[in-house]
Amino acid sequence: MFDYSARPDLLKDRVILVTGAGRGIGAAAAKTYAAHGATVLLLGKTEANLTQVYDEIEAAGHPQPAVIPFNLETALPHQYDELAAMIETEFGHLDGLLHNASIIGPRTPIEQLSGENFMRVMQVNVNAMFMLTSTLLPLLKLSKDASVVFTSSSVGRKGRAYWGAYGVSKFATEGLMQTLADEVDTVAPVRSNSINPGATRTSMRAQAYPGENPLNNPTPEEIMPVYLYLMGPDSTGINGQAFNAQ
Repeated sequence: MFDYSARPDLLKDRVILVTGAGRGIGAAAAKTYAAHGATVLLLGKTEANLTQVYDEIEAAGHPQPAVIPFNLETALPHQYDELAAMIETEFGHLDGLLHNASIIGPRTPIEQLSGENFMRVMQVNVNAMFMLTSTLLPLLKLSKDASVVFTSSSVGRKGRAYWGAYGVSKFATEGLMQTLADEVDTVAPVRSNSINPGATRTSMRAQAYPGENPLNNPTPEEIMPVYLYLMGPDSTGINGQAFNAQ
């Protein structure tokens, strides 16, 4: 596991947006960031899940989060602009952006992968991630020390059979992370890095590996050290790097 111990007030007064914040790693990250002092913007498509995370953060006495129902699969460009405008009006700036939302799509040979399924995965995992990054970058540049964290995968660092659309989308994720890192390097107070969570006890992992015993994998909460490290000031100056949570 990534070796890092975060001080309790690591993210005090920071505003951090987490995509896919309703469950799994996104929910764990949102609650962990809030526990370390951040105001967390919970973005996801299922409002009931987001509300549950919101209630847990409130009940724990952490800074009041915000629920942002937003469907990355169907959102149009103007909706991203409206999202950025809302965040600017309500919060003034953004200190962190965790790109966590992804879908797996069918695990099948490329020959049998339909164009429709390929495009759906790319829409959520790549196009939406690009749109969020580009529209929120001006708000991140208003921070004294902003961090964009992309969620990668081992299959986005070395291609593997039958991972088709998902694998390709994660290669694109690494590419966007590196491109952004090179653009902001030395010219903006923004850093850009990626995390490969590894095998984690989530519903997405269970979908990908139905025969695996989930209890052999760490919980999302157990892989949070690297998520805290990259989102907090201790990683200032770390840019364009690919991290492993485990």
